[in-house]
Amino acid sequence: METFIINALGISPQLFNYLILPLLIFMARVTDVSLSTLRVMYIMNGAKKWAPVLGFFESLIWLLAIGQIIQNISNAWSYLAYATGYATGTYIGMRIEEKIAMGRMVVRIISKSDVSDLISWLVDEGYRYNSVEAMDQEGNANILFTVVPRSKIDSFLQAVRYYQPDAYYTVEGVKRVSDDDMIMEGRKPVLSRRLPLVRK
Repeated sequence: METFIINALGISPQLFNYLILPLLIFMARVTDVSLSTLRVMYIMNGAKKWAPVLGFFESLIWLLAIGQIIQNISNAWSYLAYATGYATGTYIGMRIEEKIAMGRMVVRIISKSDVSDLISWLVDEGYRYNSVEAMDQEGNANILFTVVPRSKIDSFLQAVRYYQPDAYYTVEGVKRVSDDDMIMEGRKPVLSRRLPLVRK
């Protein structure tokens, strides 16, 4: 490949070794590490079709990059381009993953005050939820469980803080839920279930 590029572009071997080759390795690493981040995201969200496709191109690009380094093992610029491309690809992959915001999040909201206003908002917005009466060390409490598309998690938490400013909440990822299409599209009906307080 080196000879072909030199002849095709009419450049000197020095220019190729110290500029073109490191740049190609850098671009290859950025691409394959970004694909790796996306592949892991698809695996975590159960997307069985796309993960193998991304894995194929990720490994192919990696082999091309490492092959060029082995062929030019004395070129220190290749090592620098490889490491820099890895770091850059990690950052770009993270940003792409944030933009895609794929998947669902389980939100648990714990409040000691009345949660009727928040429940009304959940109903209006089409969120399915479970409401549980519980107890903590200070007395009675209300716990709400719901599943939120990750793309809407920021606006959802803003609403929680508005309706329940003193509430404690936790957020975690979930791989799969029942009625997944309904949750992702925010469709109704809304399921509400109140469980009685269990006392010993």
